[in-house]
Amino acid sequence: MKSYNVKQIGIPTKRYCQTLQLVNEPALIAEYERLHSPECSWKEIRDGIREVGILEMEIYRYSNLLFMIVETPLDFDWDSAMSRLATLPRQEEWENTVAAFQQCAKGATSDEKWQGMERIFYLYE
Repeated sequence: MKSYNVKQIGIPTKRYCQTLQLVNEPALIAEYERLHSPECSWKEIRDGIREVGILEMEIYRYSNLLFMIVETPLDFDWDSAMSRLATLPRQEEWENTVAAFQQCAKGATSDEKWQGMERIFYLYE
């Protein structure tokens, strides 16, 4: 099994976990991954994510199922951040581009596509 290093942020954070399904077609999944690669991802999108206060974001894939982890400061407000993010440069264009690969309604916002997940277990204590 592959493991991944975790960025040490150095401040108390909270985590959001979301899921989304891609269209189950290998060529589309490969192109979706390419669009998210360091070489091809859009700088404006990465900058916007940081600008609204997100400290770290990771997306994992199993088959056509995506799992996203978002790390934020404790005072982060998801709804206001996502509303602001939607207005930043190229965000609407990005959402329209990636929608072709995602199982979602036409015109759905990022917040409508990605579904929040409930934590059912932790081992902190």
